[in-house]
Amino acid sequence: MFDKLTIVIPVYNEGEVIIKTLDEIRTKIHTPTQVLVVYDFDEDTTLSALAQYPFLENVKTIKNNYGRGALNAIKTGFENAPSDAPVLVAMADLSDDLGVVDEMFEMINKGYDVVCGSRYMKGGVQIGGPVLKKFLSRMAGISLHYLTGVPTHDITNSFKLYGKKMLKGINIESTGGFELGMEIVCKAYINGYKIGEVPSTWRDRSQGVSKFKMWQWIPHYLHWYWFLIKNKYFKKNNK
Repeated sequence: MFDKLTIVIPVYNEGEVIIKTLDEIRTKIHTPTQVLVVYDFDEDTTLSALAQYPFLENVKTIKNNYGRGALNAIKTGFENAPSDAPVLVAMADLSDDLGVVDEMFEMINKGYDVVCGSRYMKGGVQIGGPVLKKFLSRMAGISLHYLTGVPTHDITNSFKLYGKKMLKGINIESTGGFELGMEIVCKAYINGYKIGEVPSTWRDRSQGVSKFKMWQWIPHYLHWYWFLIKNKYFKKNNK
Protein backbone atom coordinates (compact mmCIF):
# COMPACT_ATOMS: atom_id res chain seq x y z
CA MET A 1 0.00 0.00 0.00
CA PHE A 2 1.21 3.47 -0.89
CA ASP A 3 0.71 6.44 1.43
CA LYS A 4 1.77 9.27 -0.89
CA LEU A 5 2.06 10.24 -4.54
CA THR A 6 4.31 12.35 -6.74
CA ILE A 7 2.93 14.87 -9.23
CA VAL A 8 5.08 15.75 -12.24
CA ILE A 9 4.21 19.09 -13.84
CA PRO A 10 6.09 20.05 -17.03
CA VAL A 11 6.20 23.83 -17.40
CA TYR A 12 7.13 26.44 -19.96
CA ASN A 13 6.57 30.04 -18.81
CA GLU A 14 3.58 29.16 -16.62
CA GLY A 15 4.08 32.07 -14.23
CA GLU A 16 0.48 33.23 -14.74
CA VAL A 17 -1.09 29.98 -13.54
CA ILE A 18 1.35 27.89 -11.52
CA ILE A 19 0.29 29.33 -8.14
CA LYS A 20 -3.38 28.60 -8.83
CA THR A 21 -2.44 25.08 -9.85
CA LEU A 22 -0.48 24.46 -6.65
CA ASP A 23 -3.34 25.90 -4.59
CA GLU A 24 -5.72 23.44 -6.28
CA ILE A 25 -3.37 20.59 -5.46
CA ARG A 26 -3.38 21.67 -1.81
CA THR A 27 -7.17 22.00 -1.59
CA LYS A 28 -8.43 19.22 -3.88
CA ILE A 29 -5.97 16.37 -3.23
CA HIS A 30 -6.02 14.89 0.26
CA THR A 31 -3.37 12.23 -0.38
CA PRO A 32 0.08 13.37 0.83
CA THR A 33 1.79 14.74 -2.25
CA GLN A 34 5.18 15.84 -3.52
CA VAL A 35 5.17 18.09 -6.59
CA LEU A 36 8.02 18.08 -9.11
CA VAL A 37 7.92 21.18 -11.33
CA VAL A 38 10.15 20.47 -14.33
CA TYR A 39 11.39 23.48 -16.29
CA ASP A 40 13.52 23.93 -19.42
CA PHE A 41 15.54 27.11 -18.80
CA ASP A 42 16.51 29.33 -15.89
CA GLU A 43 14.56 32.38 -17.13
CA ASP A 44 11.24 30.51 -17.13
CA THR A 45 8.56 32.74 -15.57
CA THR A 46 7.33 29.76 -13.53
CA LEU A 47 10.40 30.01 -11.30
CA SER A 48 9.94 33.68 -10.41
CA ALA A 49 6.29 33.03 -9.57
CA LEU A 50 7.25 30.10 -7.34
CA ALA A 51 9.70 32.32 -5.45
CA GLN A 52 6.65 34.16 -4.06
CA TYR A 53 4.75 31.00 -3.05
CA PRO A 54 4.53 30.42 0.73
CA PHE A 55 3.86 26.66 0.63
CA LEU A 56 6.98 25.22 -0.97
CA GLU A 57 7.79 22.45 1.50
CA ASN A 58 6.34 19.80 -0.83
CA VAL A 59 7.31 21.48 -4.12
CA LYS A 60 10.63 20.81 -5.85
CA THR A 61 11.89 22.41 -9.07
CA ILE A 62 13.99 20.29 -11.42
CA LYS A 63 15.69 21.34 -14.63
CA ASN A 64 14.92 19.23 -17.67
CA ASN A 65 17.73 16.70 -18.23
CA TYR A 66 17.15 15.99 -21.89
CA GLY A 67 16.57 19.30 -23.66
CA ARG A 68 13.48 21.43 -24.05
CA GLY A 69 10.00 20.09 -24.50
CA ALA A 70 7.12 18.49 -22.62
CA LEU A 71 8.23 14.94 -23.42
CA ASN A 72 11.70 15.47 -22.00
CA ALA A 73 10.32 17.28 -18.97
CA ILE A 74 8.00 14.38 -18.16
CA LYS A 75 10.83 11.85 -18.59
CA THR A 76 12.98 13.95 -16.24
CA GLY A 77 10.13 13.96 -13.73
CA PHE A 78 9.77 10.19 -13.92
CA GLU A 79 13.48 9.71 -13.26
CA ASN A 80 13.48 12.05 -10.27
CA ALA A 81 10.31 10.71 -8.68
CA PRO A 82 10.91 8.61 -5.55
CA SER A 83 10.55 4.87 -6.01
CA ASP A 84 8.03 4.49 -3.18
CA ALA A 85 5.18 6.53 -4.72
CA PRO A 86 3.03 6.38 -7.85
CA VAL A 87 3.47 9.25 -10.31
CA LEU A 88 0.75 11.54 -11.67
CA VAL A 89 1.35 13.64 -14.78
CA ALA A 90 -0.65 16.88 -14.64
CA MET A 91 -0.53 20.10 -16.60
CA ALA A 92 0.10 23.52 -15.08
CA ASP A 93 -2.83 25.11 -16.93
CA LEU A 94 -5.69 23.97 -14.63
CA SER A 95 -7.21 21.98 -17.49
CA ASP A 96 -7.61 18.75 -15.48
CA ASP A 97 -9.96 18.26 -12.54
CA LEU A 98 -7.65 17.40 -9.66
CA GLY A 99 -10.65 16.42 -7.55
CA VAL A 100 -10.48 12.87 -8.95
CA VAL A 101 -6.84 12.24 -8.00
CA ASP A 102 -7.65 10.66 -4.63
CA GLU A 103 -9.91 8.15 -6.41
CA MET A 104 -7.13 7.41 -8.90
CA PHE A 105 -4.72 6.88 -6.00
CA GLU A 106 -7.13 4.45 -4.32
CA MET A 107 -7.22 2.39 -7.52
CA ILE A 108 -3.43 2.17 -7.55
CA ASN A 109 -3.61 0.84 -3.99
CA LYS A 110 -6.13 -1.76 -5.18
CA GLY A 111 -3.61 -3.16 -7.63
CA TYR A 112 -3.92 -1.08 -10.79
CA ASP A 113 -0.68 -0.18 -12.58
CA VAL A 114 -2.09 2.74 -14.59
CA VAL A 115 -5.18 4.84 -13.91
CA CYS A 116 -6.34 7.12 -16.71
CA GLY A 117 -8.39 10.26 -16.31
CA SER A 118 -11.09 9.72 -18.94
CA ARG A 119 -13.06 12.44 -20.71
CA TYR A 120 -14.88 9.93 -22.89
CA MET A 121 -16.22 7.33 -20.46
CA LYS A 122 -19.60 7.74 -18.78
CA GLY A 123 -19.39 10.76 -16.48
CA GLY A 124 -16.40 12.30 -18.24
CA VAL A 125 -16.58 15.79 -19.72
CA GLN A 126 -14.53 17.86 -22.15
CA ILE A 127 -15.18 21.61 -22.21
CA GLY A 128 -13.76 23.84 -24.94
CA GLY A 129 -10.66 23.30 -27.02
CA PRO A 130 -10.21 23.08 -30.81
CA VAL A 131 -13.02 21.12 -32.48
CA LEU A 132 -10.73 19.02 -34.68
CA LYS A 133 -8.44 18.14 -31.79
CA LYS A 134 -11.43 17.02 -29.70
CA PHE A 135 -12.82 14.93 -32.54
CA LEU A 136 -9.55 13.14 -33.28
CA SER A 137 -8.82 12.50 -29.61
CA ARG A 138 -12.29 11.09 -28.95
CA MET A 139 -12.22 8.89 -32.04
CA ALA A 140 -8.78 7.53 -31.17
CA GLY A 141 -9.75 6.70 -27.61
CA ILE A 142 -13.12 5.13 -28.29
CA SER A 143 -12.05 3.21 -31.41
CA LEU A 144 -9.02 1.69 -29.67
CA HIS A 145 -11.17 0.74 -26.69
CA TYR A 146 -13.55 -1.25 -28.87
CA LEU A 147 -11.04 -2.54 -31.43
CA THR A 148 -8.39 -3.75 -28.98
CA GLY A 149 -10.13 -3.97 -25.62
CA VAL A 150 -7.71 -1.55 -23.94
CA PRO A 151 -9.55 -0.71 -20.70
CA THR A 152 -9.74 3.06 -21.15
CA HIS A 153 -11.88 5.20 -23.46
CA ASP A 154 -9.33 8.04 -23.40
CA ILE A 155 -5.89 6.73 -24.24
CA THR A 156 -4.59 10.11 -25.53
CA ASN A 157 -5.19 12.03 -22.30
CA SER A 158 -1.96 12.99 -20.51
CA PHE A 159 -3.71 13.03 -17.12
CA LYS A 160 -2.70 9.61 -15.82
CA LEU A 161 -1.41 8.06 -12.60
CA TYR A 162 1.35 5.48 -13.02
CA GLY A 163 2.77 2.88 -10.70
CA LYS A 164 6.53 3.41 -10.47
CA LYS A 165 7.25 -0.32 -10.82
CA MET A 166 5.33 -0.37 -14.11
CA LEU A 167 7.18 2.70 -15.38
CA LYS A 168 10.49 0.97 -14.78
CA GLY A 169 9.32 -1.90 -16.97
CA ILE A 170 8.49 0.33 -19.95
CA ASN A 171 11.09 1.41 -22.49
CA ILE A 172 9.97 4.89 -23.57
CA GLU A 173 10.52 5.52 -27.26
CA SER A 174 8.39 8.63 -27.89
CA THR A 175 10.15 11.56 -29.52
CA GLY A 176 7.31 14.06 -30.06
CA GLY A 177 5.42 15.35 -27.04
CA PHE A 178 2.37 14.31 -25.05
CA GLU A 179 1.92 11.05 -27.00
CA LEU A 180 4.20 9.65 -24.30
CA GLY A 181 1.13 8.86 -22.18
CA MET A 182 -0.44 6.94 -25.06
CA GLU A 183 2.75 4.95 -25.60
CA ILE A 184 2.92 3.92 -21.94
CA VAL A 185 -0.69 2.71 -21.87
CA CYS A 186 -0.26 0.81 -25.15
CA LYS A 187 2.81 -1.00 -23.85
CA ALA A 188 1.31 -1.55 -20.41
CA TYR A 189 -1.73 -3.21 -21.98
CA ILE A 190 0.29 -5.40 -24.36
CA ASN A 191 2.48 -6.55 -21.46
CA GLY A 192 -0.35 -7.44 -19.11
CA TYR A 193 -0.31 -4.56 -16.65
CA LYS A 194 -3.63 -3.66 -15.02
CA ILE A 195 -5.21 -0.48 -16.43
CA GLY A 196 -8.20 1.41 -15.09
CA GLU A 197 -9.93 4.74 -15.62
CA VAL A 198 -12.02 7.28 -13.77
CA PRO A 199 -14.31 9.90 -15.31
CA SER A 200 -12.60 13.28 -15.43
CA THR A 201 -13.38 16.79 -16.62
CA TRP A 202 -11.06 18.69 -18.96
CA ARG A 203 -11.39 22.43 -19.56
CA ASP A 204 -9.52 24.43 -22.17
CA ARG A 205 -7.04 26.75 -20.50
CA SER A 206 -8.23 30.28 -19.70
CA GLN A 207 -4.76 31.76 -19.12
CA GLY A 208 -1.43 31.43 -20.89
CA VAL A 209 -0.77 29.76 -24.23
CA SER A 210 -1.35 26.09 -25.07
CA LYS A 211 1.84 24.09 -25.67
CA PHE A 212 0.02 21.38 -27.64
CA LYS A 213 1.39 21.15 -31.20
CA MET A 214 -1.38 19.22 -32.95
CA TRP A 215 -0.08 19.01 -36.52
CA GLN A 216 3.47 18.28 -35.39
CA TRP A 217 2.42 15.52 -32.99
CA ILE A 218 -0.39 13.77 -34.92
CA PRO A 219 2.05 11.38 -36.68
CA HIS A 220 3.41 10.32 -33.29
CA TYR A 221 -0.07 9.56 -31.96
CA LEU A 222 -0.85 7.60 -35.14
CA HIS A 223 2.30 5.54 -34.64
CA TRP A 224 1.11 4.32 -31.26
CA TYR A 225 -2.47 3.85 -32.53
CA TRP A 226 -1.29 1.36 -35.13
CA PHE A 227 1.26 -0.12 -32.71
CA LEU A 228 -1.55 -1.21 -30.39
CA ILE A 229 -3.70 -2.61 -33.18
CA LYS A 230 -0.80 -4.54 -34.71
CA ASN A 231 0.35 -5.91 -31.37
CA LYS A 232 -3.18 -6.85 -30.37
CA TYR A 233 -3.85 -8.85 -33.50
CA PHE A 234 -0.38 -10.20 -34.24
CA LYS A 235 0.47 -10.97 -30.61
CA LYS A 236 3.81 -9.18 -30.53
CA ASN A 237 5.35 -8.37 -27.19
CA ASN A 238 7.22 -5.07 -27.00
CA LYS A 239 8.26 -3.34 -23.80
